[in-house]
Amino acid sequence: MLEKKEWTAAEFIAEWIQEHEGEMADISDVIFRHPEVSMQEKESSRYLAECLEEKGFETTWGLAGLETAFLAEWGSEGPVIGFLAEYDALPGLGQEVSSQYSPTGGAGHGCGHNLLGTACAGAACALKAWMEAEKIPGTVQVYGCPAEEIVTGKIIMNKAGIFDGLSAAVTWHPFDRNRVSYDIWQAQDIKNYKFFGTAAHASKHPEMGRSALDAAELMNVGVNYLREHVEDDVRMHYTYTNTDGPANIVPAYASTNYFIRSAKWERTQDASERVDDCARGAALMTGTRVEIERVTCNREMKLNRTLAEIFYQAMRQIPTPEYTKEELDFAAQISGAAGLDNGGTYFSGLEPLEDEPVRLSIGTDVSDVSHTVPTVMLSAAAMCKGTPLHHWAATAQAGMSIGKKGMLYAAECMALGCVRLVQEPKLLEQVWKEHGGSANL
Repeated sequence: MLEKKEWTAAEFIAEWIQEHEGEMADISDVIFRHPEVSMQEKESSRYLAECLEEKGFETTWGLAGLETAFLAEWGSEGPVIGFLAEYDALPGLGQEVSSQYSPTGGAGHGCGHNLLGTACAGAACALKAWMEAEKIPGTVQVYGCPAEEIVTGKIIMNKAGIFDGLSAAVTWHPFDRNRVSYDIWQAQDIKNYKFFGTAAHASKHPEMGRSALDAAELMNVGVNYLREHVEDDVRMHYTYTNTDGPANIVPAYASTNYFIRSAKWERTQDASERVDDCARGAALMTGTRVEIERVTCNREMKLNRTLAEIFYQAMRQIPTPEYTKEELDFAAQISGAAGLDNGGTYFSGLEPLEDEPVRLSIGTDVSDVSHTVPTVMLSAAAMCKGTPLHHWAATAQAGMSIGKKGMLYAAECMALGCVRLVQEPKLLEQVWKEHGGSANL
């Protein structure tokens, strides 16, 4: 590299990413080839942590009692910047890119978390290298966060106070476009409803039976009537998780799983309590008993305009990826095979930062962290336009050069945005003032 005095921060970060792009591609490939579902990410987490250790980070394992959660840390003073890395895969989305673009079963990275964790690690390393070269005080941390796909890991970690000492939290997510994620990710309440009745012969002694399945069905009928009387952004969706047994036996057990969501935790909580009442009423009507189990819950994303503008300015300095003919042909083939609605426009440049927050119809456990510490999330095109997450087409692109280009772009954007945070402490004070607290500096 050139003498440090000849580099701007943007040039330094860009050069570091370019010099290490092969290494980052290898990391994402290893995680992609060994997909592990939530709470089982033993190889993925270990490999990512070992790569950070090779770059001078010290690792602590078992955060908040989670086996596959880790903290990789460098530095001991100044502002503390935390990168939130993920690496869990999804069940049923195994994908061989060389096949006819069809799922082959097993786990797969249909949300691009092989790219997500790698980019966070790369951004942290690039930031560390620049801070060392410029002798800038500060601490860089990478949090290995398991089980985002089941909306669990960061919630447990946050409740345990793992993120309390951060000055700011930074992450990204693979999507089909490049932008600051100035989005309100949904507040969610995820529950299981378990009904217990009395079995009986359905023809000979129906009067002795108390059907748990009847209760589950009546609950769902009640919820479907409830939809008319909730806020427009409230979503309530369910599935039956147990309907075993022949029809000539009154079912003694039935269960459902519910996701209740909205853009505000207070609305989600209100709707969730009313869904509970539907379950209790159904149990009363059928002479059964219901147990309500909360699987997990998270609040909506708390946005920080100051952080969003800082990282948007960083993204404006960095060229968005360019694509080869082979990559564009691949995008066309994927679009045709998956029926993607993109009109033949597969990629575009940086999208402007919106004036007002955008409501999303999905949720993430990152949201809970955002209520503890100012948090920013970026989006980068790791798949062509119109590609849905949790889909085999996303898996196919996460394992090839299209996904990797989005990963490298995201890493460079995150690192450059963080340069201003560690270089200009007054910015962090402004970030925390907007957040509603005193800055951790």
